[in-house]
Amino acid sequence: MRLDHIGLSVASLDATADFYTRAFGFEHEFEFELPGGIRGVMMLHASAGRLELFERPGSAPGIQGAKPLEAIATRGYGHFALTVPDIASAFDGALAAGASAVFEPGPSPEPGVLFAFLADPEGNLVELLQR
Repeated sequence: MRLDHIGLSVASLDATADFYTRAFGFEHEFEFELPGGIRGVMMLHASAGRLELFERPGSAPGIQGAKPLEAIATRGYGHFALTVPDIASAFDGALAAGASAVFEPGPSPEPGVLFAFLADPEGNLVELLQR
């Protein structure tokens, strides 16, 4: 078994897809529509990781922590993590693409690993790991 993809509901499909392309190199795999005016795009990374974005008219923001410890105060989605070869350049590239810094790169609780947290332009938390 392996994880196939992560699904994320967003306010702006086009802006969020553009961010994940510029920040992390995801590319459009295919676009689709669902009943109720829902638009979606499956995005594929060269690592074979996939991210599915949905935009639903009239959707409302959900519970969202601004920092990782806030995110785990409620059950449900907290963050997703990407392994990167150079955490400093990945962090800086994401900031340049429109992310906000949450935690600068530094030592992870996992021995020998560096980590950082960012928020995408809609406030969703993304962890970066350098193993």
